[in-house]
Amino acid sequence: MHRSLGLLDGVAIAASSTAATSSIGIGLGLMAGVVGLHLPAIMLLAFLPVLAIAGGYGRLNTAEPDAGSSYRWVGRTLNPWLGFLTGWVNTVGTVVFMAYTTTVTGSSIVQLLDLVHLHSVAGLRLDADSTVQCTLIGLALLVGAALVAVRGLDLAARLQKALLVFEYAVLLGFCGYGLFAGDQPFSLQWYNPIAIPSLEALAQGMVLAVFCYWGFESVFSVGEEVRDPRDASRAGTVALVVMLLLFLLAGTAFQRVLPLDELADNGAHGLTYFGARLASQPLAALPLIALMFSAVASLQSSVIPTARGLYAMGRDGVLGPVWTRLHPRHRTPSAGTLLITGVAVALALCAVAIPTVNDLISAAVNAIGVIVALYYALTAVAAAVRFRHLLRTSLLEGLRAVVGPLLGAAALLAVGAYLAWTFYDSADHFELAADNGWFELSVVILMIISGLPAAAWARWRRHSPYFLGDIR
Repeated sequence: MHRSLGLLDGVAIAASSTAATSSIGIGLGLMAGVVGLHLPAIMLLAFLPVLAIAGGYGRLNTAEPDAGSSYRWVGRTLNPWLGFLTGWVNTVGTVVFMAYTTTVTGSSIVQLLDLVHLHSVAGLRLDADSTVQCTLIGLALLVGAALVAVRGLDLAARLQKALLVFEYAVLLGFCGYGLFAGDQPFSLQWYNPIAIPSLEALAQGMVLAVFCYWGFESVFSVGEEVRDPRDASRAGTVALVVMLLLFLLAGTAFQRVLPLDELADNGAHGLTYFGARLASQPLAALPLIALMFSAVASLQSSVIPTARGLYAMGRDGVLGPVWTRLHPRHRTPSAGTLLITGVAVALALCAVAIPTVNDLISAAVNAIGVIVALYYALTAVAAAVRFRHLLRTSLLEGLRAVVGPLLGAAALLAVGAYLAWTFYDSADHFELAADNGWFELSVVILMIISGLPAAAWARWRRHSPYFLGDIR
């Protein structure tokens, strides 16, 4: 594949994948319902283990840039079965994310149509909270994003940068204005994690916040296409710091403008509701447009790393050769990009069984949050094991590549395990509902164990060199 990316391109891909505008637009309301008026505190608290784990990612990428990133690093350092499952749950989680982000994208389009007084099409009344309508509209943009990704990372990165400039300008303008225009009294307790109401609220809030930071590592999946491997590491760190600053600004501004009940009640439409409280039309439409741009950008930046991760797995023989087919002109994994898009389309269509967008987001985010905590922790442990010798030769590098990742991994594993237990303990029967704990736990378990048959097939039927330790 072509080495066509620089530092700013990597930052654009990582930041778009993290999708700060989408996380702020739909995530802060969900978190407010869990942690109350402590959005800045939970975002600060979650940033620490993620930043520590990012140090491990950066060190691994500098030593061995690979399209498979955590799949390859965990497999080579710890165990190929764990490595395969790391790549598998990353892929499955991203596909689930793509499915619900497709719906979010459609919802933002329907809201825009409502603002221009287009309330129905062909006699069908448009509903921004209808999973069916929003999914069908968003699918068209998902396919378009995949086609741009096939065209090449240079074009995709240019598009991402253009979208990010608009998104961040809108966020900074509205949130900056909200800090001074809001009438809710400011309190330093907003930044105090000890004041979070319960341990369960802390655990669920942490998982949701980690989910908001999820995606910075997408830049490492294009490590083979970055001109300097160190630029990928820098890009991931820069994107994380930018996300933290945006989340702190937005969390504070939201709480200055909106009372807690309004913030929590408008979960999936939090940013648009916030904008409407601060401005009249047409200016109030700008946050909604920014949310739509963010959703489109995150769709594309999800397709890119997922296709490259599957390309690496196909290259190692754990998946079929179709995933390794490159476009003859653009040298991108075009077959894998289109296939994974097709899987996301199918899953998005299945997700219409969940009637409202807000319920769909709640179910998906909780499950993905636990999965992200798991594979971040495994990658961090792999970094600590691989670079443990640095504790003897370079203390500063040892802290960055060994101690920090281990502490981050321990924190995320503890939070993920506690939240999984609360899922189990919160219900006494299974029900296909977003607020049923057994349903949420079963989604997490299914994501993990679905990879075991695929791994077994690769090990004993494909005789993949990856499982035999014979990989370069």
